[in-house]
Amino acid sequence: MKITEPGDERIFVSDMFNVDQFDIERTRSAKPDLGSYREPGRDIPIYRKCDVLVVGGGPSGTAAAVAAGRLGADVILLERYNHLGGLSTGGLVIWIDRMSDWEGRDVIRGFAQELFERLPPDAVAGPARTEWGSRDPARAAYWSQRTAAYHGVVTWSPTIDPERLKLLSQELVLESKVHLAFHTWAATPIVESGAVRGAIFESKAGRQAILAKVVVDATGDGDMFARAGAAFESNIEGNDIHHCMNTAWLFGGVDMARWIEFRSGQPEQFSQFMALGREKLRLFERPFVSWRNDVALFMGPRQSGFSALDVDDQTEVEVRSHRLMAEHLDFYRANAPGFDAAFLMLSAPQLGVRHSRRLAGVARVTREQWPTARVYNDEIGVTPSVSPKFPNISIPYGSLVPQTLDGLLACGRHIACDANSHGFLREIPQCWITGQAAGVGAALAANRGVAPRAVDVAELQAALVKQGVYLRPVRDRIDAENALAR
Repeated sequence: MKITEPGDERIFVSDMFNVDQFDIERTRSAKPDLGSYREPGRDIPIYRKCDVLVVGGGPSGTAAAVAAGRLGADVILLERYNHLGGLSTGGLVIWIDRMSDWEGRDVIRGFAQELFERLPPDAVAGPARTEWGSRDPARAAYWSQRTAAYHGVVTWSPTIDPERLKLLSQELVLESKVHLAFHTWAATPIVESGAVRGAIFESKAGRQAILAKVVVDATGDGDMFARAGAAFESNIEGNDIHHCMNTAWLFGGVDMARWIEFRSGQPEQFSQFMALGREKLRLFERPFVSWRNDVALFMGPRQSGFSALDVDDQTEVEVRSHRLMAEHLDFYRANAPGFDAAFLMLSAPQLGVRHSRRLAGVARVTREQWPTARVYNDEIGVTPSVSPKFPNISIPYGSLVPQTLDGLLACGRHIACDANSHGFLREIPQCWITGQAAGVGAALAANRGVAPRAVDVAELQAALVKQGVYLRPVRDRIDAENALAR
């Protein structure tokens, strides 16, 4: 086990578990080299033709499809599961990270803001807007136990009902006249003359093709751009949990108010409880609040040393996580206040992958950028920084654009950035930002008959602002560039 120490630059501090260090038996065996099989060529039926094909219906893909559809593009959205929302729903990442900055301003707006305006009130739990940015010690202490205060500042980082978000995401997509196809797995991109022109996908109907003017890769792992030959990075920051995997789960029948009273009011007993859990289970996780007092969220244990691109590694994490879910239930029932009547409610149907590939883009967000207050000329979104000592961080359109590959934009956790910046750019709100920008960029490219890299930035930014996205004024961008040049 590796415990990440708290610091000004880290928001989410937790245990990381490398199972090799625990000498835990793996369920998989070594892969033998069995050679290869040549697949015979064949004609593939064309399913549909469209302006914009969005591959992946997670947070970024859903935002991209809606944004493109609202600009009048003919959009197809492929999703391999039976729901939208990706890790924010099927992955049970229902604790949505910070959307307000350290002054309490909501800087992540647009699609994200619309979601929270349309979710039922009982599907969202978090601080009232009047508390965002509060540094009152009592309020910060209260919300820190409810995943909504960091560094002594109350933030807008609510928890949500995943089923309500699934339904709302679906309805927004259909309202935008997007053609939605569930239970479809995009297998490979169609590439012609250095540009992506669609994708081949698999379903119960077999292998079919979609032809598109622009493809948005919202797979989370860069499956489309990597298979199309675009360059990417895969290095990690070893001290950050962003490279770990796990299957999240929910326990029902709990009393989280009682648990929080124990955790915050009896620190010595809580420390003893955690030590006993690590002794008994080795890979041990504490619960977080959800949108209801009687439902507990477990976001781990987070396991390192596995690849999100290896089917045996993915299986290993799933097997181990499901076993840990049952073991945690027994331990918490016997030892944790508020958990005596707990029951297994739900294990996430989607594996909790945080990192695999990152696009090598025309531009990227880097650690060196954090303290500079730089505002990119092609800014398509603004994200809160990781600590109050840093200003808000600008996300450039170039981070969605491959260096050389045409016909494709990337969005979500695989946009172009360094390993440090990936720690926050992979979060759900940032995926909504980059997804909405990719959708608008793709629609404009298709509508204008130009490559995504050739989209007029002023037109792109105007369309984003019209859709409610927060961007800095042109004057701020010019002032920031002049300051950096001095």
